[in-house]
Amino acid sequence: METPGRKPPNRIDEHGNRHVAPTWESLVDRQIREAMEEGRFDDLPFQGQPIPVEDDSRAGEWAMAFRVLKNAGVAPPWIEADKEVRALLDRRDAVLARAAGASSIARSRYRRDLERLVVDVNAAVARLNAEAPTDRQHRRPLRLEDELARFDAAARD
Repeated sequence: METPGRKPPNRIDEHGNRHVAPTWESLVDRQIREAMEEGRFDDLPFQGQPIPVEDDSRAGEWAMAFRVLKNAGVAPPWIEADKEVRALLDRRDAVLARAAGASSIARSRYRRDLERLVVDVNAAVARLNAEAPTDRQHRRPLRLEDELARFDAAARD
């Protein structure tokens, strides 16, 4: 229904033909059409191919939750906890590597750093072991005596 005194919309199609009749194109359809004309869909992944389906059948009832987390760029809590453990273990390895050529003053500082790292690693391992759904994801805590022995051996070399 047109209001009296109001002209119907005027538009030109892709062939240059003028259309004076009202259009049924919705706002969304128009935005999609304009984006296509501007080439905004040209560089999309899997263009002209089926989108690959990820097999998450092992996740069972958690599959949808894991997919939502993945799409949000977040991992399940135990995976995030395992990442933290691995980062702390990398820091421990760096301290052990620095011990080899260090002076006695630096060695004592590195030894204290190692003691703190062992405490931090063990706290992160405890968190991981509490959050992991099965014992397959569990890690063993570090033994301070073993780590200090590794440090002393590295410092001697």
